[in-house]
Amino acid sequence: MSTTDVFVLVGGQGSRLSVLSEHRAKPAVPFAGKYRIIDFTLTNCVYSGFFRIHMLTQYRPRSLVEHVGVGKPWDLDRKWGGLAFLHPYVGHEGSAWYGGTADALVQNLDVLRDSRTDDALILSGDHVYKMNYEWLVRAHRETDADVTVCVIEVPWDKTHEFGILTADEQGRIVEFAEKPAQANSNLASMGVYVFKRKALIRILEELQSEHPNLDFGHHVIPAMMERGHVMSYRYGGYWLDIGTVQSYYDASMELLLPEPRLNLFDNEWHILTREHNRPPTCIEDSAHVHDSMITDGCEISGAVSGSILGPGVVVEEGARVEHSVLLDDCLVRRGALVQRCILDKRVKVGSKARIGVAGDGRINEEQPKVLQSGITVVGKDARIPAHQVIGTNCLIDMLTSPDDFHHRKLPDGTSLRTNRAHHTVR
Repeated sequence: MSTTDVFVLVGGQGSRLSVLSEHRAKPAVPFAGKYRIIDFTLTNCVYSGFFRIHMLTQYRPRSLVEHVGVGKPWDLDRKWGGLAFLHPYVGHEGSAWYGGTADALVQNLDVLRDSRTDDALILSGDHVYKMNYEWLVRAHRETDADVTVCVIEVPWDKTHEFGILTADEQGRIVEFAEKPAQANSNLASMGVYVFKRKALIRILEELQSEHPNLDFGHHVIPAMMERGHVMSYRYGGYWLDIGTVQSYYDASMELLLPEPRLNLFDNEWHILTREHNRPPTCIEDSAHVHDSMITDGCEISGAVSGSILGPGVVVEEGARVEHSVLLDDCLVRRGALVQRCILDKRVKVGSKARIGVAGDGRINEEQPKVLQSGITVVGKDARIPAHQVIGTNCLIDMLTSPDDFHHRKLPDGTSLRTNRAHHTVR
C-alpha cells in the first residue's frame, strides 16, 4: 500500500480529561502503564504497511514530539517516507492556527498536491484500537469510492457523542449527522477516512473559503455525499475514544480483567512505543499485589490491588493502592491510601495521607460533567502532605505543594488550583 499517504490528526486538546490533558496533547496522555495513546495509531500504521506518515500538531505538542521523536520505535526513521510533523504557523497569506480537523489539511495542501500517491488515509491520533488499515484501503479501492468512512456500532445512548450515519445494503452512506440529539442509526464514524487524494484536494479547495473552521464531520463528509461516491467500512473490533476521565478510568480497569477486549499481550500485534531504560521491578516480601499491572522500575513494598502502575512507581511498606492508575514515578509513602484515583506523573503522596475517601459523593464544583462518578484526579508533580485527607470527585492541580493545603480534609467535589500550573511539564 505504498501509494497511500497517512495524515494523523494529533492536535486535540481533550478538555474532558481534566488535568491529564491541560498541559499535553490528548494523544500524548499515558495509557496502560508504559504506552501513550498515540502508540496505538502509529503501531496500526506500520503493521499495515504504511510508512509515509504526517502528524498534524497544534495543542501543546512538546511531550508528544519528544515521545515520538524521529519514529525509531515504529521503524519510521528512514530516508524515504518515514515520519514528518506538520506544525501550524503564522506568517504571510494562507497560514494560521488550524481552525478545524479538515482545516489542518487545508493549510497543508502543498503536501497533498506534491504527493504522488493515489489515496490519503486520515486518522485521529487519540483513539485506542488495533486495526489493519490495508484491508480498509483495499475495500475503498474495490468500491471505487471517493471517500470511505470507517464505522463502528456504538450503544444507542452514546450516539449523541459521535458522527452518526446510515448506510444502504451496499454500504453507501445515505445520511450523516454530527452528534445528533436523536439518531436514526447507531453506526458511528471512527474518525478514520480514506480519500482519493485528488478528490480530497478538490473538496478542500471548494470549501475552505466558506468554512474557516473546516471540519471533516460537520462539513467535508456531508459535502462529499452531495458531490461524490461515499462508502462505509464496518469495523468489528475493539475501539475506544478515550475522551473523558470516566472512559480513561474504565478502559484502564478493563485491562485487568481475565480476558480484556484489548489484548496487550498479543505477540502478533504488539504495541510499539518509546522504551525508557528502567531497572527491573522489585516486589518485596512485605508486598501484596493482586489483579494489577506493574510496569518496569517499580518498587512495591505495600499493597496494590486492581491498579495500573506506570514506570518507576514506588509504594512503600504499609501503603495501599486500590483500583487506581498511577503514572510514571509516583511515590506513595508509608501508611498512605490511594483509592479510585488517577495520579499523573511524579505525584508524591505523604505518609498516612488518604486520597479518594468517600464522603457525601458531591460532584466536582469546577468540572461537574467530568468528575462526578467518584474518581479523584491529581496533576503532575503535585505533593500531597502527610496525614492529608482528600475526598472523591476532587481535582488537585499540577505542581501543588503542601503549603497549598489549608485544611486537613478536602471534601468531595473540591478543586484545588494553584498559580504554578501555567508551566508546561512533560
